[in-house]
Amino acid sequence: MVALMALAMIASSPAPVPTTSPVEGIWHNPKNSVAVKTGACGDRLCGWVVRASDEAQADARDGGTPKLIGTALLREYRPSGRNKWSGTIFVPDMGRTFGSTLMLVDANTISVKGCLIGGFLCKTQIWRRG
Repeated sequence: MVALMALAMIASSPAPVPTTSPVEGIWHNPKNSVAVKTGACGDRLCGWVVRASDEAQADARDGGTPKLIGTALLREYRPSGRNKWSGTIFVPDMGRTFGSTLMLVDANTISVKGCLIGGFLCKTQIWRRG
């Protein structure tokens, strides 16, 4: 009878709440000209601009992105290794999307890498948690 009651309690308990990714939060680019809030987008990780300097907004407009704030820069990232995620990054001042990886360096630092031509020409930035 005790086993039956325990089974009933387990069956009626709420489903586990999904855990958040260690890279969820607000991150600032090296020049502190853009802040990006990362979070879940379906079963993936994405990041949207929540703050941008006037200069960053002007550069984005020149590149064909009329409204930088609210734009998804980090798109469709999924885990691809220990403390690593792969997806695409949108570069507003170029109006282009590139293959990308995020790597959690420590609790307050991520390495954001975007690459052209299948990972051949790459640029990496260090973003800090804000």
